[in-house]
Amino acid sequence: MLLVAVFGAALLVAVLLSGLAARTVLSTSLLFLLGGALVSDGFLGLIHISPESEIVSVTADLALFAVLFTDGMHVSFAKLRANWRNPARALGLGMPLACVGMALITHYLVGLDWTTSFLVGAVLAPTDPVFASAIVGRKEVPSRLRELLNVESGINDGLALPVVLILIAAAGPTAGHAEASFGQIGLELGLGLAFGVLLPLLVNGLVRLPLLGAEPKLQPLLPLATGIILYGACHLTHANPYLAAFSAGAVLAAVSSESQKAFEPLGESLAELAKFAALLVFGALLTPQLFGDLSIGGYVAVVLAIVLIRPASLLLSLWGTRIDRREKLVAAWFGPKGFASVVYGLLVLQAGIPQGPEAYTLIAVCIAFSIIAHSSTDVPIARLFHVDDIVDTGAATEPRSVDGTTTAETPARARA
Repeated sequence: MLLVAVFGAALLVAVLLSGLAARTVLSTSLLFLLGGALVSDGFLGLIHISPESEIVSVTADLALFAVLFTDGMHVSFAKLRANWRNPARALGLGMPLACVGMALITHYLVGLDWTTSFLVGAVLAPTDPVFASAIVGRKEVPSRLRELLNVESGINDGLALPVVLILIAAAGPTAGHAEASFGQIGLELGLGLAFGVLLPLLVNGLVRLPLLGAEPKLQPLLPLATGIILYGACHLTHANPYLAAFSAGAVLAAVSSESQKAFEPLGESLAELAKFAALLVFGALLTPQLFGDLSIGGYVAVVLAIVLIRPASLLLSLWGTRIDRREKLVAAWFGPKGFASVVYGLLVLQAGIPQGPEAYTLIAVCIAFSIIAHSSTDVPIARLFHVDDIVDTGAATEPRSVDGTTTAETPARARA
């Protein structure tokens, strides 16, 4: 219960400071990360959590599922059909380039073997714009940029997982999740996609039956029930829950705009709570010993991963596109490492591979540095697009987008 009390206190502080955070480089994500570190064994010693603790994997897993489910609801298939090339470039070219680039600097600067180095690259390849929500959560920011970052982050988690599992299996003695074969991995991805598409269609069909339907005050619970069933079904059948979550959110928004609008406030709040809980728990793992275990070469690799590997790989993948230079630079910078990398990093640690602890240390420090760097720069960079009010005040206004058109104001996720 002490952990619950700490979470409540951190949540209260974050809410009280959220207005200030929305106008400055202060980040509520960083507050939870530092709060978890402060109460851990490395400092005050109030809570005792290790990477092997079940609460670590459970909270990271739930947070990633919740965030992807709500992010999927922001995807517009009409816009995606018209602008599919940019996300496809980021996923098909940018992501492999980032993986290879990270593997190279990991091998030569940290000294890990090639298989483990590529494993680190695969773990750190997925991005998570939750820590840059002033960019992806505002209508004033060009929709092409928001769609690129949202779709890329929603899909790359599922794409990275089979590569991570294969490399874990190839790296040495394995356990648990790493024992999957190529066929099993393909089946897990296929089942995840199938569940994510079919379950929302089934629920939508049931709602339209003459004798069934949700009354207005309970309508927000319909997508919530769908998400809960989906989460349970994926874990019972070993289907990929992350691909399922993102696809289910997108399908639900496409077939039932009423449910999407009704669920949005509740869904955003639940995703925020799950994210904050995972950050608090992850912060508790960031002890002085963890940072002390990373070599100088490791710190150089972390910095290069954030300021060079991601920006260079995405800029190369977008070479020749019609996206203007400012949008390319913003998209290249915002490649934060988030909950997918946390989950996959824990798989690496728990798999029992020879260089697993060293790989996990590098991954954990890189995630921590990425959260600090990206969640502290989203507001200043968002202002480049003339976003004057990051926090939604609820006013019934129609702000102008950068191209001069009118966009309807919708509640945006509170700044991460």
